Amino acid sequence: MGKTEKASFDSSEAQNIKKKQLLGELRKILPVQRILYSESEMRPYECDGLSVYTNLPLAVAIPDTLKELKSILAVCRKYDVPVVCRGAGTGLSGGALPLSNGLLISMARFNQILEIDPENRTARLQPGVRNLTVSQAAAQYNLYYAPDPSSQIACTIGGNIAENAGGVHCLKYGLTVNNLLQVKVLTMEGEIITAGGTGFDSPGYDLRALFTGSEGMLGIIVEALVKLLPVPESARVLLASFDDIKQAGDAVAEIIASGILPAGLEMMDELAVQAAEEFAHPNYPSDAKAVILCEVDGCEEETASDIEKAKQIFLRSGAKNVRLAADEEERTRMWAGRKGAFPAVGRISPDYYCMDGTIPRKKLGSMLESISEMSGRYGLRVANVFHAGDGNLHPLILYDSNSPDELKKAERFGADILELSVALGGSVSGEHGVGMEKLDQMCYQFANPELETFHEIKKALDPPGLLNPGKAVPLLSRCSELGGMHVHEGNLPHPDLERF
Repeated sequence: MGKTEKASFDSSEAQNIKKKQLLGELRKILPVQRILYSESEMRPYECDGLSVYTNLPLAVAIPDTLKELKSILAVCRKYDVPVVCRGAGTGLSGGALPLSNGLLISMARFNQILEIDPENRTARLQPGVRNLTVSQAAAQYNLYYAPDPSSQIACTIGGNIAENAGGVHCLKYGLTVNNLLQVKVLTMEGEIITAGGTGFDSPGYDLRALFTGSEGMLGIIVEALVKLLPVPESARVLLASFDDIKQAGDAVAEIIASGILPAGLEMMDELAVQAAEEFAHPNYPSDAKAVILCEVDGCEEETASDIEKAKQIFLRSGAKNVRLAADEEERTRMWAGRKGAFPAVGRISPDYYCMDGTIPRKKLGSMLESISEMSGRYGLRVANVFHAGDGNLHPLILYDSNSPDELKKAERFGADILELSVALGGSVSGEHGVGMEKLDQMCYQFANPELETFHEIKKALDPPGLLNPGKAVPLLSRCSELGGMHVHEGNLPHPDLERF
């Protein structure tokens, strides 16, 4: 046996020993049916929504009390076992990808709505509560929870907080962080930290915002207090179709510049529209190069006025058709097409790679032209679905994973989109998070002093470094390998910048 083979054998043997020790300790904490360790049992947990990357953990633990969760973390500290925490697994950046030498903790059984307070318009929740369930439970008080990711029927509040999820109504009502009052977090060392308060502001540093979007690297969310809003008196949706995608992008900027603040302003290109129409039958014009959904809500008079203004802006911007949803049924159907766009695109391609860059709204039209040119260069189709109102792009790069070259091209294509987003003054992520997917692009967005600060925060809150290691923030050595370049110092001219 050569040196390489011997090292591999020793590593495998050590891992088997660690697994036996871990399972022995877990059996003292959890009933056997809530400990999964065979390959077939763990397969459903091998990835999140970024299914191109898969891995099996040492084991999966499914606690349902805080006491059990604390005991599990104590065992992981004892044996130096990394921990990945998982909600519903709908994330799209590999944040819940298991580690082969680690434990996956499922928070699925922490699924209770602890309290709805209609007078203060709040809901106190465990992290495993599904997003849509909150609004359903609050409906009896004529209240609802505003953030509504497309996966809201399945995604959980804990995952929403970990990724700072948005949704089609985030333009007016904000991301998760804007609707979260308080969060309770269990640290790796077993301490409960309460960040935020019951009011709209709380004393001290804004740790609530720090934990929101921290992607499971700083602590495990065990409870949340969220804002509830009154159901609007009126909500109306316009559908505008365009023959030119740049015109559609420019129309989005015109809507915002006019002073109208839509509840939602979403855009889909021709391929996404056709896929959504075949899947959800929302009655979209299938021959349009781009479709925009613009929803305005509020009192009846305000809604009617803003809808008319938006209609005129779309027509002046070159829309070939503008249609107002006739009733609540048609409004719901229009949104069903948009929210079903991701699974719809999955029906027209063996695989797709979903990106999540954010750019200034005024550059949407030119960015879409650049993505179209990149599509031609790489020979891969793209369906564009995105939160146009806040410049959050979701290009879906279509490829076939049976062809290794296509996956590599899709990844490089996605990297080009993200790097161009940063070069334009945007970000590598709007709501999907960094996970393991965008680590290299973090090196383009942030300079070393900024990355060092991120690592120091991680050390302060997770001294053992066992919570979701290797994700969200790249090692400085990796950035050095990439040349230490970051756009904000002007060291990275992008080949597609000329049109801007």
